[in-house]
Amino acid sequence: MKIKKALMLLGLLAVSPATLAATGVAFIHGTGHQTNALADYWTPEFVNSVRQGIPVPNNYTVINCDFDQYMWEESAAGCLATQLNSFIQAKNIDDLILLTHSNGGNVVRWILSNPTWDSRYPAVINATSKVIALAPSSAGTPLADAVNQGNVFETSLGWLLGYGSNAVKQQQVGWMANYNNTMLYGTAGRPSLGKPFEVVVGSDVDSAIWDSDSYCAGYQYQVALETTQNWLDSCSDGFLNCSSQKAAGTVWFTDKQKTRGQEPLSHQQSRRACFNLDTLIRNHI
Repeated sequence: MKIKKALMLLGLLAVSPATLAATGVAFIHGTGHQTNALADYWTPEFVNSVRQGIPVPNNYTVINCDFDQYMWEESAAGCLATQLNSFIQAKNIDDLILLTHSNGGNVVRWILSNPTWDSRYPAVINATSKVIALAPSSAGTPLADAVNQGNVFETSLGWLLGYGSNAVKQQQVGWMANYNNTMLYGTAGRPSLGKPFEVVVGSDVDSAIWDSDSYCAGYQYQVALETTQNWLDSCSDGFLNCSSQKAAGTVWFTDKQKTRGQEPLSHQQSRRACFNLDTLIRNHI
């Protein structure tokens, strides 16, 4: 019996670390053509904090794709699938957590909803265990309608919208309603995505000059986002109505329910280490 146990132990020790599957996390940006999303979109502070929540913190990747395009385009979903597959293969990932922000949630939903569209999609879907969607634009935004229909609009928000891009056109409210009813899963009355799609909702914007919390992620962005709330519901993060963020998947929490000091998360702050958001995600994964 002792010999048998010894042989079994030797067999386990002989297994190469490369053959052992692993948990990984991918950081998936929103609208925009990113070439250095770590520095320009998420910040190392946020990424390095969140990735400590997985057993091997180095099993992470930061996606850089052209999400100025329609979600199904090669430079959008195709690029995302390629980078995720490379990450899965390099690290032997079988427990993949996708952390998305804004329109990145739509690109991920496209892949999960259309497994036969592209031969690269099934491997991503099979490896994915859940999606954590930060302020996803699941039902679009009236701001995209305002830009594309030529209404008066704050030029100070050009950093966020990119104006005439196809991704902004895609996020018009009516267009997203059509996509949700025909091409995408996860919204009411539609098939399930097959994977948990857990949403963090941003509900307001604070830009009081005397409040230090208004400076997290850049005071100028809070001012711009509070201005654009004039086009949105009272419950919004300055870019998206709460109803849009809640349209797909299930709500994990709305900002003030869990953030430090019950602070709201603006659309800018929901991708940064503001009010212990990074810690909440780290502990959750």
